[in-house]
Amino acid sequence: MIRFEHVTKRYADGTTAVDDLSFEVAEGELVTLVGPSGCGKTTTMKMVNRLIEPTEGRILLGGEDISTVDPVELRRRIGYVIQQVGLFPHKTVLDNTATVPHLLGWQRKKARARAAELLDLVGLDPSVYGDRYPDQLSGGQRQRVGVARALAADPPVLLMDEPFGAVDPVVRERLQNEFLRLQSQVRKTVLFVTHDIEEAVRLGDRIAVYGEGRIEQFDPPAAVLGSPATPYVADFVGADRGLKRLSVTSIEAGDLEQPPVVHLDDTVGRAAARLAAEGARWAVVLDDAEHLHGWVSADALTGAGTAGGVRKGEATVRDHARHMDAWLPVGASLKQAFSTMLQHDAGWIAVLDGAGADHFLGVLTPARLHEALRRSTAAEAVGAARAEVEVETVADV
Repeated sequence: MIRFEHVTKRYADGTTAVDDLSFEVAEGELVTLVGPSGCGKTTTMKMVNRLIEPTEGRILLGGEDISTVDPVELRRRIGYVIQQVGLFPHKTVLDNTATVPHLLGWQRKKARARAAELLDLVGLDPSVYGDRYPDQLSGGQRQRVGVARALAADPPVLLMDEPFGAVDPVVRERLQNEFLRLQSQVRKTVLFVTHDIEEAVRLGDRIAVYGEGRIEQFDPPAAVLGSPATPYVADFVGADRGLKRLSVTSIEAGDLEQPPVVHLDDTVGRAAARLAAEGARWAVVLDDAEHLHGWVSADALTGAGTAGGVRKGEATVRDHARHMDAWLPVGASLKQAFSTMLQHDAGWIAVLDGAGADHFLGVLTPARLHEALRRSTAAEAVGAARAEVEVETVADV
């Protein structure tokens, strides 16, 4: 969709902002451009909509050389979101969002209907926010309006220049989550400029790590974190890149342990016998539909006495099971898994199929989480699937 062919931008004073840049962004792909201030990433992005003209080389958009296209017409075909949003203070939120459709000659009713649709898509109810003015919104809400406005004319390409950099960390995370949800629906081709490697890793399908006017590495996030191409990239992503990699490594079924499983209506005796046979200290508890209920300990099953007035011989697992809130769907990130363990002070989390049925698949322990991260790194190095890679564990030593 976007292709740079030996593009250079050199200014009159001899400064080279971008030097012989060649890369391609596929249709529907989100590429983050990350690097320190002055490295050329914003210059790169601004050359796509001809706010800056290249000195050498050419840029193609959908196979068309953009130097042959009228700049104003080109910009109306490209969504553009900046850090300070740039909303018109004298226009309502709805009219701000409908700006580009109006410029393209859409009828007012059609333009406003499209604006209302986009506001709803970014989580702003048009019946509540449509008639407000920008100064009546929070920073995060204004940023959402900016994204909606950029998408209003349904452009194939979206340029985003540090769009979430001016809001606090909590709002920023929410905006990132909202944008990922939105991108999963609209699948635009996106160039996203940021100086924050964690944001680049979280959002990008691929990351372009900039040095001084050049791309030092252009790879998926896992490759950038797991196998930095140069010492510069290794230094830029940081010594804690292993921790950052948790956010781009998903839980797979092969990462899970299979503990004993009992059901709510199993008798205490039957459940205790199963744990004893497997030498286990606890079991996962499911209901009749194989949905997660919680867990039960061997001590609770084998202890003497009564449970809620029910004689031990008549009791079921239901009388002793504990509810379990530490769970995630398969495909969630290892970072989410680690955070969930810490949040619930849990030694393991349950993993469900996440396909709507919420069936129990297994449990992820800290040891298995670490092993999954190591196998992911090893798999990346040899170009294999994670399930095909074996790593040495403590149990093997």
